[in-house]
Amino acid sequence: MGCPLTAEASTIRLTKVDGCGRPVCANDSGYVFDCFSTLAMNVNTTDGTDIEYKAANGRQCGFKRGCPTFNGYDLELHFFSLAPEFIDIATGNPVYFGYDGKPIGYDDCSVQCNSGFALEIWTEVISDECAVGATGQWMYFLLPWVTNGLLGDIELGSEAVDLTLTGATRAGGKWGVGPYNVQAKDAANTAGTMLTPLGSTCHRRTFLTTIAPPAAVCDYVAVTGGVCLTPVP
Repeated sequence: MGCPLTAEASTIRLTKVDGCGRPVCANDSGYVFDCFSTLAMNVNTTDGTDIEYKAANGRQCGFKRGCPTFNGYDLELHFFSLAPEFIDIATGNPVYFGYDGKPIGYDDCSVQCNSGFALEIWTEVISDECAVGATGQWMYFLLPWVTNGLLGDIELGSEAVDLTLTGATRAGGKWGVGPYNVQAKDAANTAGTMLTPLGSTCHRRTFLTTIAPPAAVCDYVAVTGGVCLTPVP
């Protein structure tokens, strides 16, 4: 893999998942955008219990450091576009439609803790290497199950509006190899799904890919390939 240098983030894709972490296969279950500033993936751990062996005279005979428990990642996404489609997938709150049936707004109702979304993000890679048929290289991050999506405080005024979405990852789920073509499956750089699914205790996968990210359309995108053709049980 060499020593890839990761540059700026370029594209994010959200996908609805159900209460078991399974992709929701439908024409309005995905959303691709690039109008964001930062995505923080903050490690959440619980400290382990240290064990100290101390003699009666005060001398320390031994010490064992407690092993922390990894709970996942707490996400904080800063973005700019208040699109109803994005709010629908990220928070699970209902969309408000216009006379023509197109989304024009949304309702703030509750935190939907029994559903969630998958988040993928691509960052550009600085490299002189380029595979046959490839147009570049990207570092690909997958968080297949994010829950507790919540839109943060909104302040309206004379400045640009900076919006915040928070959430937390879960392990397990039924993402499988995913519904999208995100990596090369042969030397000709033919796009395919991931070759293996994440383990049941994993929260994130990161790898170098030569398959370009999808175009940002700021609209619903269909989720119909990959595991949607042969669903994960």
